[in-house]
Amino acid sequence: MSSLFPDPLLITGLAKSFGARRAVDSVSFGVASGEFVALLGPNGAGKSTLFQMLSGLFVPDEGSAVVAGADIGQSPIPALARLAIVFQQPALDLDLSVEANMRFQTDLHGIARTEAKNRISHWLERFGLTERAAETCRQLSGGTRRKVELARALLSEPQLLLMDEATVGIDPASRASILSDVKTLCRERGMGVLWATHLVDEAEAADRIVVMAAGKVRFDGTPKELIKQSKQSNLTDAFLDLTRAEGKP
Repeated sequence: MSSLFPDPLLITGLAKSFGARRAVDSVSFGVASGEFVALLGPNGAGKSTLFQMLSGLFVPDEGSAVVAGADIGQSPIPALARLAIVFQQPALDLDLSVEANMRFQTDLHGIARTEAKNRISHWLERFGLTERAAETCRQLSGGTRRKVELARALLSEPQLLLMDEATVGIDPASRASILSDVKTLCRERGMGVLWATHLVDEAEAADRIVVMAAGKVRFDGTPKELIKQSKQSNLTDAFLDLTRAEGKP
């Protein structure tokens, strides 16, 4: 791809250790514009540590992560400005209204109030939240709170969206709805998406799957390619076969 239009994410040799434990071990892969990539792995695979490095919370011991042309290690401010993340742990202020939570986000990104108002209105409508804008987030269901977090993340118009086990703990209907929304937005906006999960069904419709186990990338390709490689009949069995082969249950 031309340097004028760099990929939303390019990870090269990224590594992080905690004592003797290599949590992320020389991981390399990328996410292209408009591509939905599922980062699939069992608990303890290193997915969350990888995401914490991508979000600037951890400094890698080795390697680099480049977001839309900006290296997180060398140019963290522009790199982090080009991505948005929805973590597994909720990050809303439950005592503020939906709209106030979103306005706080636009202020954080330095978005002018007139533009901020337009963006907030757009994303509230896009996720069916307009009628709930004045409600405090404490009043909302878990699934609706997740939609607010997703809408809030999109206010900065990121080139890369990171979803870190973001559907854990919500009902199946809300989980399916958020997954569908993110996939649609990925196509419509040309936004790169990296969706971390341990749930195989969430990875089935991804453009690519990156399988992690014990800190390493064990597979990078399409769901069909993983099934074919494993000689299994479905993605669940292919994933279990691969991770068992690497000493994981």
